[in-house]
Amino acid sequence: MNMLMKRIAVMFLLTWCMGRPAEAGGPELRFNREGKFKIVQFTDVHFRYGNPASDIALERINEVLDAENPDFVIFTGDVIYSAPAEQGMRTVLELVAKRKIPFGVVCGNHDDEQGMSRGELLEVIRTIPYNLTARADGISGETNFILPVKSSCGDKAALVLYCFDSHSYSSVKGVRGYDFLKPDQIAWYRDNSRKYTEANGGRPLPSLAFFHIPLPEYNQAAGDEEAVLVGTRMEKACAPALNSGMFAAMKEQRDIVGIFVGHDHDNDYVVDWKGILLGYGRYTGGNTVYNDLPNGARVIEMTEGRHGVRTWVRLKGGRVINPVDYPEDFRKKGDPK
Repeated sequence: MNMLMKRIAVMFLLTWCMGRPAEAGGPELRFNREGKFKIVQFTDVHFRYGNPASDIALERINEVLDAENPDFVIFTGDVIYSAPAEQGMRTVLELVAKRKIPFGVVCGNHDDEQGMSRGELLEVIRTIPYNLTARADGISGETNFILPVKSSCGDKAALVLYCFDSHSYSSVKGVRGYDFLKPDQIAWYRDNSRKYTEANGGRPLPSLAFFHIPLPEYNQAAGDEEAVLVGTRMEKACAPALNSGMFAAMKEQRDIVGIFVGHDHDNDYVVDWKGILLGYGRYTGGNTVYNDLPNGARVIEMTEGRHGVRTWVRLKGGRVINPVDYPEDFRKKGDPK
């Protein structure tokens, strides 16, 4: 009798587990049947709720989403620029959610200046359908999360998206300007990168990184006459004064194909720097803050199994500018293939 009861209990448990809905924090990301995965990056929407100057931002988001039909959308900070913060955040993000497109958000330096903290904003974001934004416990910042993208024909990860909270302003005595990625964030990235490499048979898994404030390496790359740069650079990168070593960690791990940021509204370039593509999104907002470029978005397309990326900028009326294929288009004459 006891053996029979045990068998019934085991069968019940198996049936219950198999019938449970997939949770894992939200919708699944996966390469399509053609082995492609498309991301749209919106950045610096600087949305002012109820202000007509922000209407053009909503128009451009709608237009880009309809034209590109992405698999995932990432907002790289400064989504809102006025109170009420919750209504502003919902207005922007629900444009993506209503299309049933998974999305993520990393905070910028202005998001938590509108009457709600980063943590409070995260709780709002989490209530919106198709959200994948999360918080890594015990790590500096609120919007640190990792999103694996599964293979087109299995459950194994084929791409990893590392999303970081780049904080706001320096709190280090004697150091002014913007904050930097913290040592615990770098260690968190290293640990997870190592795990994905081990699971991939010792081969680094192609990965992308997204955050708001650019690394100091952006200025190094843009100032190097030998570096290949495509796009518009109208201002120096407003990067932290201190270099905490994230770029060096990414080079050592050998998995990051490209880094994509926002923050500097008059830049939309991509530049090859020591084997990693450093990129800006395209300013997406309206005339609520400084801007000298027509608003738009960056589109990023990954091919399964390839350590490279195709990317372009989409503007009003279907206009596409600066399409590049990395690393092929960035090789100089005489470089090894």
